[in-house]
Amino acid sequence: MLAFAISLFLLVVTPGPAVLSLAGIGSAFGYRAGIRYLGGLVIGYHFVILTVVSGLASILIAAPWMRNLLLVVSTGYLGFLAFRIAYAGSQVALVTPKAKPGLIAGVGLQLVNPKAYAVNTALMSGFSFYTDSLVIEIAIKLLIMNMIWIPLHLCWLYLGVRLNSFNLDEDTQKTINYAMASSLIIVLIFSFSSLIL
Repeated sequence: MLAFAISLFLLVVTPGPAVLSLAGIGSAFGYRAGIRYLGGLVIGYHFVILTVVSGLASILIAAPWMRNLLLVVSTGYLGFLAFRIAYAGSQVALVTPKAKPGLIAGVGLQLVNPKAYAVNTALMSGFSFYTDSLVIEIAIKLLIMNMIWIPLHLCWLYLGVRLNSFNLDEDTQKTINYAMASSLIIVLIFSFSSLIL
């Protein structure tokens, strides 16, 4: 179980579209909007887990046309986010949309988030620690996942809200933008490679 928890932490703490967009919403709209968006991310996250556990994700990805469609949509979206962040100028741009996003936007992001599918497939199919009952093992994994996933996302929301109060100079803000865009590009490459292998 400890190996599962450590692996989960390392997989979730790395920046992906969910945490970067959550931090951006916190930066642009504050805690209240961020919590609504986080609620959508949580619902979408659990839908992805259900999709993975039920085997539906395997069936969908087994169809070449569906796999290609998901590949194009998800990598295109990540590329779009990376571009917006990198060319945001001297304002830190943790993905700040013009309209205040809510619950539905959070769910929608998770449904096209390739990192969510890759991470949950690895976590749910590996780390067998309760061989007597698959249902109990999945329940324990879900409990551990939520105990790590939700607090880490709340930390990213807090970071986004606090970022505006740091009064960073223009060069530092540009450096942060490039670092975040580079992180998303790396996530995009890993996501793309996991979908084509």
